[in-house]
Amino acid sequence: MFSQKKIHDTYKADVFYFDYKQDSGRIASVMDSIANYKSVIIGVHAYSRTPAKNFGISQAAVTLIKQLEKQTKCLVFAFGNPYAIRSFEDTANLYACYEDDSVIQSTAFDLLQGTITAKGKLSVSISDSLQFGTGIIASDAYLPVADANTVGLDQDKLSEIDSLANDAIAQHATPGCVVLVAKNGKIAYQKAFGHYNYDTTEAVNINTIYDLASVTKIGATTLSIMKLYDEGKIDLKKTLGDYLPWTKGTDKAKLHIKDILLHQAGLVPFIQFYKETVDAKGDPLAKYYATQQSDSFNIRITDNLFLRTDWEDTIYKRILESPLKTKGKYVYSDNDFIFLGKIVEKITGVTLNEYAEKTFYAPMGLMTIGFKPNERLPINRIAPTENDGYFRHQLLRGDVHDPGAAMLGGVAGHAGLFSNAYDMAVLMQMLLNGGEMNGVHYLKKSTIHLFTDYQSKVSRRGYGFDKPEKNNKTLTEPYPCISASAKAFGHMGFTGTAVWVDPEYNLVYIFLSNRVDPTSSNDKLIKMNVRTKIQQVVYDALIK
Repeated sequence: MFSQKKIHDTYKADVFYFDYKQDSGRIASVMDSIANYKSVIIGVHAYSRTPAKNFGISQAAVTLIKQLEKQTKCLVFAFGNPYAIRSFEDTANLYACYEDDSVIQSTAFDLLQGTITAKGKLSVSISDSLQFGTGIIASDAYLPVADANTVGLDQDKLSEIDSLANDAIAQHATPGCVVLVAKNGKIAYQKAFGHYNYDTTEAVNINTIYDLASVTKIGATTLSIMKLYDEGKIDLKKTLGDYLPWTKGTDKAKLHIKDILLHQAGLVPFIQFYKETVDAKGDPLAKYYATQQSDSFNIRITDNLFLRTDWEDTIYKRILESPLKTKGKYVYSDNDFIFLGKIVEKITGVTLNEYAEKTFYAPMGLMTIGFKPNERLPINRIAPTENDGYFRHQLLRGDVHDPGAAMLGGVAGHAGLFSNAYDMAVLMQMLLNGGEMNGVHYLKKSTIHLFTDYQSKVSRRGYGFDKPEKNNKTLTEPYPCISASAKAFGHMGFTGTAVWVDPEYNLVYIFLSNRVDPTSSNDKLIKMNVRTKIQQVVYDALIK
């Protein structure tokens, strides 16, 4: 039934059965068994093709599903006559699968994993809310796919991206990548290249999820700060001490939020927190780590490595003790955004990942973007990053690559966000739309202009966002590429990612890769300027 073994093996999930012959007395025990589950996949099977007695679906089964809907996030797959889904019409995530055979069940599993996208809409009218044609096709939920030429991009010119991506893979600059280009709110180019790593048969697909690294700074932290600014809950002229009382009494307390957003508050670029927790060989010290999770060792680093719970405070202490040497100068720093992530949490009362999820990702229906993907997505959808030989001593897959973010539990203001290309494109399109997506307003247009405009006299930066060099046209190596307009904004990521938006040309450009696989010392992607060259092709493809 619905590939139960696959569900268990892929998601390491528990499997429960509820028979139509069971009465409502069984509901309470089922609800108790899954009281702490974050999400539940429900397969409705073995019901009748005829409508008699509600297609054979018992009232107890309907009641159970409705109660589950109220308690947790549910995905309901109904395998059989589509008219039967009238019992679940209020379900937030409902899939009509039409048949209950092995082929359809296997296809549903592929859909659940994200290796395929939904391509159908209701072929019949079932109720007032489920009319003929109802449904969301994943590819056009927010960004429909269009012929490149119809949106003003030369299809033949865009094909040069293929050559650049394939050459990067051939040169071992990255084992694989996904490139997405949207113009005028439509996807004009979206392709996957290569494999998850160099010695695997796992091919990259357009739904592959990547560790975004520093793209987290805009995709989660800056967006959250922008929303709080919208709501008057944060003042960029105020200081760290105004929002984080534990910084008072240190030289960090008087640092202004706007300077932190601009990377000119004087903080050191990064601190290798893990180094004082490992021995000379790089092996984790027993006084800091355990192989099993407990109250005392509760910070998950990997499957078999858990950091001492109280050591998170030491991380903040190390930042507070670090010197301020370059105040007023542009020095890119992860520590800036670690502070900003904590500000979001202090103001909102929830973790950064929870706030970004409930404010942006969930309302937009984005299924892959978020922190700690290994807790919510099958591992085979996530591209691996480094074979870490200096700290975690294993291939990282689904765990954040950045060591500092790992020691903060996988959620930090500077790193930890994962996504596929499509979800990130939707998020950026929302900004390009002036804060609106599908009739819902997420941010004020004025706030977007403020944060994405040049805001520094000593650098190219906006608030949180990276921007093109101001003298781009005169540089030997322009950034991010020579044709990017002064209105463009975005960010790069250490793992081999790039996200850029250009309002001048109504463009969104997404490049995702895992160039750090198998080692972060491989800098060929950077030296070959792969991301820059592909982005320039996009501009060259603009039909004048």
